[in-house]
Amino acid sequence: MSIVRVPIEPQVLQWARRRSGFTTEALQKRFPKFELWEKGLAQPTFKQLEKLASTLHIPIGFFFLQSPPEERLPIPDFRTNTASEYTIPSLELLHTIYQCQQRQEWYRFHVLSQKDTSLSFVGTASLSDSPEVVANDISNQLHLDIHHRKSMTSWSTALHDFIDQVEKTGILVMMNSVVGNNNHRPLNPNEFRGFALVDNIAPLIFINGADTIAAKLFTLAHELAHIWLGQSGISNPQLDKTPNAKIERWCNQVAAEILVPLTALKKEFNPHNAINDEINRLAQLFKVSTIVILIRLYDEKIISKKTFKIIYQQELRKWQSFKQHKKQHRGGNFYYNLSRKVSKRFALALIHSTLEGHTLYRDAYNLLGISKFKTFQRFAQTLGLE
Repeated sequence: MSIVRVPIEPQVLQWARRRSGFTTEALQKRFPKFELWEKGLAQPTFKQLEKLASTLHIPIGFFFLQSPPEERLPIPDFRTNTASEYTIPSLELLHTIYQCQQRQEWYRFHVLSQKDTSLSFVGTASLSDSPEVVANDISNQLHLDIHHRKSMTSWSTALHDFIDQVEKTGILVMMNSVVGNNNHRPLNPNEFRGFALVDNIAPLIFINGADTIAAKLFTLAHELAHIWLGQSGISNPQLDKTPNAKIERWCNQVAAEILVPLTALKKEFNPHNAINDEINRLAQLFKVSTIVILIRLYDEKIISKKTFKIIYQQELRKWQSFKQHKKQHRGGNFYYNLSRKVSKRFALALIHSTLEGHTLYRDAYNLLGISKFKTFQRFAQTLGLE
C-alpha cells in the first residue's frame, strides 16, 4: 500500500511553528524533514501530521487551511509592552484565558443555582473618580488592614493573605506559572502579568505566578481596579514604563494607593534616614517593591525630581537584574498549589457540587486539570471536605 502524503501550505506551517514558540531547529530534531515541509519541498504523512499537531498544541484541522487564521485575544488588550514578539498572543496565554473563562462560566452557573445575588461593587467606579477614593472603597470592601500586612514577616504570606481577602468578597483569584498543571508550558511575565474577567456574578482575576512576589502583589491590586471599573482586560503593569492607556494609568494609581496609602506613607516616612535606606525600609514595611515606594514619594513631592531620577535608575537596574537571575522554584505541596492555581473558592464550590451529584466527575476533573479519582479525593481531603 502506498504512503499517503498530506499537502500543507508552507505559510500555515510557518504560522503554526511561530505561534507554538518552537524554532525550526528544535522541530527538526523530532521531525527530520520539517524544514523541507516548511519550505514546501516535501509533505508529511497523516500520522506525522497528527504527531506534529500534538507537539504544537494545535487542532489538526488548522493544517488544512489555505492561509493562517487570525487569532485575537478574547478580551481587551491593555498591555504596555509593544515588542513585536508579543503582538501575536502565545498559545500559553490564549489557553490560560480560555481555561479561566471555562471555570468562570461554571462558577457563574453554580452561584446562580444557589440563588446568590450579584456583587454590588463590580463596575461602580469610573475613570473620573479619584484613585484614592476608589482605593479606599476597595480596601474597606476587602477589610484590608495595612497594619496587619506590615506585621507580616514575609512577602509571600502578605500575598496569600491578600488573595484570601479578595476571595472572601466573591472574586475568584487564580495564580499559575504554567498552563494548567503542565510544567513544560511556562507562562512568560514579559508577555503578560495578569488579566481580569469582569462579571457581576463571578468576577475573576488571574495572576502570572512566574513573576516576582512584589509584582504579583501589584498585579492583584491593579486587576482589582479593573473589577471596580467593570472593564475586563489583559494587563502588563510595568513600573518602569508609563502606560499609554488612561485606564492603565488610573488602575496603577489605584493599586499604588491600595498597597501604600498616602496617609500611612507620610506617617511612616523618616526624613532623617538616608533616602536609599529609607526606601528599602518602607518597601519591607509595606511589602511592595522599592520602585512603588519611590514613585509614591515622588508623586507626593516628598522627594525632588533630581533625587527621583537618580534613585529610580539605580532601583530599576537592581530590579531588572533580579528578574533576569530569578529562578523559578517549582514543587511544594501539589494540592496546596492546585488550590491557588484554580482558586480555593472555586475548588470548594466545584468539589461540593460534584460530591452532591450536581456536577459530573469527568467535568470536575477537566475543570481542575486532573485525571484520577484518587487525586480528586486527596484534593478534597486537603480542603477539609469528605
